[in-house]
Amino acid sequence: MSNILLENDLARWYDLKPHPVQDALVNDDVRFKVVPAGRRSGKTERAKRYMARESLQHSNNLYFLAAPTHAQCKKIWWDDMKKLTLSSTHPKRPSEGELKIFLPNGSEIHLIGLDKPARIEGIAWGGGIIDEVADIKAGAWEYHILPALNTYNPTKPDYKPWCWNIGVPDGLNHYYDMAEYARTSNDPEWKLYHWKSADILPLDVIESAKRQMSPLQFKQEFEASFETASGRIYADYGDDNITTTELQSHEQIHWTHDQNYTPMSSAICVVRDDKVYIVDEIVLSSAVSRQSAEEFVEKYKNHDNKHVLLYGDPAGKAGEKHGHPSDYTEIENVLRSNGWKYTRKVKKKHPAIKDRQNAVRAMIQNAAGEVSLYINPNLAPYCHKGLSTLQTKQGSTFQEAETEYQHITTAIGYFIDVRFPIITKTITTTKFTGF
Repeated sequence: MSNILLENDLARWYDLKPHPVQDALVNDDVRFKVVPAGRRSGKTERAKRYMARESLQHSNNLYFLAAPTHAQCKKIWWDDMKKLTLSSTHPKRPSEGELKIFLPNGSEIHLIGLDKPARIEGIAWGGGIIDEVADIKAGAWEYHILPALNTYNPTKPDYKPWCWNIGVPDGLNHYYDMAEYARTSNDPEWKLYHWKSADILPLDVIESAKRQMSPLQFKQEFEASFETASGRIYADYGDDNITTTELQSHEQIHWTHDQNYTPMSSAICVVRDDKVYIVDEIVLSSAVSRQSAEEFVEKYKNHDNKHVLLYGDPAGKAGEKHGHPSDYTEIENVLRSNGWKYTRKVKKKHPAIKDRQNAVRAMIQNAAGEVSLYINPNLAPYCHKGLSTLQTKQGSTFQEAETEYQHITTAIGYFIDVRFPIITKTITTTKFTGF
């Protein structure tokens, strides 16, 4: 009987279709791997086999396989992992009640449902894999999973636990944030692996899916695309707008604001050959304009060019007609007392929302395919996230959904509407020239 069971287990190790990205996923020495890939394209199969090999090759380690719920976890992992680890030959049988596989080398594989993320805490894990990451609770990775993976194991002082995060995208949520970090951060511990279902599945299966799904659903499910959320205001913003450039000390800073209490949001821009580069940002929770200015002068105290151009929300001028300090006068007072000159370039009235949005869209990419707006996502992550994800309110064609990223995109729009407007208008400026 045992020989028959072993043969059944070994049969589970059937050949897979070679794929260069999947080969890299398995072989790269990267601690945290993020794998948005199409349905039925092999990501979970590769994960199962990798876990089986790792646990069989490394002794006295604890590993986890996770999914959004306990029931999903058992459905995705349990039967296959028993076969792939050749559990029919193990002296200690798998625990059906606790969903644990005990290996002859002293290692164990635990299946964990993340509907209660705290279940993963308190154990010095050797590594793990999470499937359907888009469906786990937001914050579970930061507050529960990553700390568990960073728990120091005195018996293995040089060993760094690893984790795969796999699944199909589901809009622009926390999984998108994780994938963007892996893609753009240049963090050597993170890497993104992406492929489409069409790379693996037969053409007739793909064509059948296309006939049964909307374009949005097909892109999300079979092409693993995050860029499918309905109502994206800046839908053309993407890879062509990404830069690694940084502010040079001689360059004049264009500092643009949205005067909102929290988060108080402003972007740091430079203009080169009529192209805009957003190279930094100041985003403060529960702050006032004076605090934003204090942050600015401290951050750029060693900047050579001490003349800054100010842009932003016309509402920030409130009170000036009656001799009261406004948001801008508060900013200007801080700048002046720290040796900065400034020119205020703020319109008398708010631009129409559509005009502001269209000005930004034209810089992101115009009808001729020319790109004139670039963002360094490592230095200006709110700007990047805002342009990537901002959507319209339900039922509206232009009103912006209220999120923490809305304010930074509004600030960008104020600047571009003044500096590169769709229709040029007269702008009143106030200039400080000396002491």
